Amino acid sequence: MVEDRLSHGKRIAQLLASEVTGHERSLSSLSVTDSDPDVEPTDDGAFAYAIEHDGEQVAEVFVQPDRARVEFVTEMAAVADVAEQEGLRVRPKAVKPARTLVFVENGAQVKWLLPALRVVATE
Repeated sequence: MVEDRLSHGKRIAQLLASEVTGHERSLSSLSVTDSDPDVEPTDDGAFAYAIEHDGEQVAEVFVQPDRARVEFVTEMAAVADVAEQEGLRVRPKAVKPARTLVFVENGAQVKWLLPALRVVATE
């Protein structure tokens, strides 16, 4: 039987990395760095890779068994607004410096994250 929805955290993160590295001209200033191709999902989230804009880190991607979590470290308010408008679950992370967490729970939601990535790609 074929699964209707992609809901494995590592595969979601891989799909997101593909979007960042090869999908759109508007994301061309972003790159995937420090990737761990052998990462295994954990309940707390295992670091999969970072996303950089012109050499500066703008987000980190973590994999959990059933989703990917993107932690934005820049443009947090704008990212939160855009991601919420797209229907993604968003919450602040109370650390210093603060972060905005965006949860990507299936493969289709990767496309929903693209507007938030455009925010950090044009900062």
